[in-house]
Amino acid sequence: MDYLSVIERYYPDDDELRRLLLLHSRQVADRCLEIAKRHRELPVDVQFLEEAAMLHDIGIRECNAPSICCRGTEPYIRHGLIGGEMLRREGLPRHARVCERHTGTGLTRQQIECQQLPLPAEDFVPETLEEQIVCYADKFYSKSSPDRVRTVLEAAKSLEKFGHEGVDKFLAWAKCFE
Repeated sequence: MDYLSVIERYYPDDDELRRLLLLHSRQVADRCLEIAKRHRELPVDVQFLEEAAMLHDIGIRECNAPSICCRGTEPYIRHGLIGGEMLRREGLPRHARVCERHTGTGLTRQQIECQQLPLPAEDFVPETLEEQIVCYADKFYSKSSPDRVRTVLEAAKSLEKFGHEGVDKFLAWAKCFE
């Protein structure tokens, strides 16, 4: 699968949004590949890991986040769900699951209902190693500050808004992946 051709279909213009998406996705993919290389004992599909990392944020174009050049109408929290729908249409269900499950450290049905998030009342929690690694790696990079790399502690602190259990999960991943 050529992930660049998928990105090209949804982002045909060489504009700021496409450049930001490619930069952020490459940062996440490179961190994922470093984790896979450092932890050869982990049974991960390295090719899929890179593809999924490069496609994890493909749904941002439909969202309203002007600070990162997203001029759509959907709430940003829906970008994973939107990306999942896009990738399912492309015949990429495994990649779609990564999109849907990378927000925070994953969102549970209970969190969605309690916070009244504009998402289906389902669990969107990373299950496979690849889903977990992409979710983990994504937390080190912000599209609003693309030149900055967060430390483990800064990334953990950024997750506090999702609840303490997300911070604990992230720190457990850090023990496994760093």
